[in-house]
Amino acid sequence: MAYRDLQSFLTDLEAKGELKRIKVPVSPELEITEIADRVSKSHGPALLFQEVKGSKYPVVMNAMGSYKRMSMALGAENLDDIGEEIARYLNFEQYFSISGLVKSIPRFFRLLHVFPHKSFRRGKCQQVIEREPDLFSLPVLKCWPEDAGRFFTLPLVFTKEAGSRRQNVGMYRMQILDRTSTGMHWHKHKDGSKIFASYAEKGQKMPVSVALGCDPAITYAATAPLPKEIDEMMLAGWLRKKGVKLVKSVTNDIYVPADAEFILEGYVDPTEELVLEGPFGDHTGYYSLADFYPRFHVTCITHKREAVYPATVVGKPPMEDCYMAKATERIFLPLLQMQIPELVDLNLPLEGVFHNCAIVSVKNNYPGAARKVMNAMWGMGQMMYTKLIVAVDETVDVQNLEKVKEAVLKNVKVRESLFFCEGPLDALDHSSGKALYGCRLGVDATKNNLPAEEGLEDTIVILPINKTKDFEGKQTVTEYMGINPEKFVICVDNTVDPKDSSTVMWKVFNNIDAGRDLVILGQKIGIDATRKLKSEGLTREWPNDIEMTEEMKRAVTERWTEYGID
Repeated sequence: MAYRDLQSFLTDLEAKGELKRIKVPVSPELEITEIADRVSKSHGPALLFQEVKGSKYPVVMNAMGSYKRMSMALGAENLDDIGEEIARYLNFEQYFSISGLVKSIPRFFRLLHVFPHKSFRRGKCQQVIEREPDLFSLPVLKCWPEDAGRFFTLPLVFTKEAGSRRQNVGMYRMQILDRTSTGMHWHKHKDGSKIFASYAEKGQKMPVSVALGCDPAITYAATAPLPKEIDEMMLAGWLRKKGVKLVKSVTNDIYVPADAEFILEGYVDPTEELVLEGPFGDHTGYYSLADFYPRFHVTCITHKREAVYPATVVGKPPMEDCYMAKATERIFLPLLQMQIPELVDLNLPLEGVFHNCAIVSVKNNYPGAARKVMNAMWGMGQMMYTKLIVAVDETVDVQNLEKVKEAVLKNVKVRESLFFCEGPLDALDHSSGKALYGCRLGVDATKNNLPAEEGLEDTIVILPINKTKDFEGKQTVTEYMGINPEKFVICVDNTVDPKDSSTVMWKVFNNIDAGRDLVILGQKIGIDATRKLKSEGLTREWPNDIEMTEEMKRAVTERWTEYGID
């Protein structure tokens, strides 16, 4: 079903027992984060905080933080249904017969909904117009102790290239700098940064409107890895089976969703000096470091009369954003399969935080098929950031990590199976020697006819150490492999529980640069997943793990019964 707006989605969630109201006063600084983090990691419900200190607006969190709610948000029984529907569009053989065309008619009618329509009237998002804006009147969260301030975490940033009518929307965090301005955190690889450059070339101010709290299909579409030429609102319209209604912003020419809860209108001036933004506790589970970004000037705020403020908190998985990534995995799989016919299935594990790991099953019908798939994926859009791709045979269920582990242990033959590839990395990757570029690793765990080396044990051993000196992790795995038979050895910091496989995977995916941190000894593989020291070849500071303060943990524990959460 198509939800009219965020609040109609919340009403449906509550009717299905998927939403919990928190009726006692809570603070937007750390307290809401600690509550939401506990609920998210225990697979709990969406949360509506009705009384937020310092603001008159309620805050909704974790609205899409489960497979069920993510599917509901996109109008499906489950996420695979959406991918299967797209696959039916891409089955071109059906269009070569009369019966096939007739059966396709309902799908063609659905395409009529992809186009957004512009209204010349005011939208519900403009019921209240504030021409003297104060960003501190909104219940914007300070999520983590080392955050530089309060951040908008679910903003839909609408822009258009200089001289163009075609709009773009992306999701870029925004740190409040003062009452009327924020940082605009668009990375060098992102569309927003490229659009900003088009205004910088002309020395013109860039109009920007930011929507907060849209129908969840619109919010998801803003995160989807679409080509710049495709309007994200078209994807939203297809998902919700109803075209997105847009209205013109009050103070600029950007069109925004008519039923959004809030709209922040303003501009970015490319002639101004950049501002220091961050640090921020990011979706990698680490703090992204402070850096310089453009300043967004807010000249007007519009909103509904009874508006609800949307937020999310990101950090060590699983978190709400992980389920948005899983939606992308299932929705875009058929498009990948169309371009890579050997690709059978794809899993972006939650511990891989979007861009650090992909597991693929492939039709291994000829030598090098797995490598062909890996190269193709690294050449496609945002897949270029993927640090680790593991390929298994099509008979292996990539969604079953135990089965994947078995295939890796049985089939990997080190030099024949490991594939190193240097290339672009995500701006949030902290483990490469320099920013935005590093070594990616492909692991071919498909079946081969090479004999296994005798005397090896197809097992993984985890070695926690208290690292105090350069390359101590590599030294530890090297010494262990020299006298022990295990095929895989992973070294982690002693803050990691070696029995917690999820955290171990998260550390491996986050903390290694394959060109620096792998040790190969015969058919044995060692991985140094410890925190790296700057003297180990880094050009940046290593960020801290995200941790809540002990004081706030105790405070939330003491109040837990007040919140009324089971």
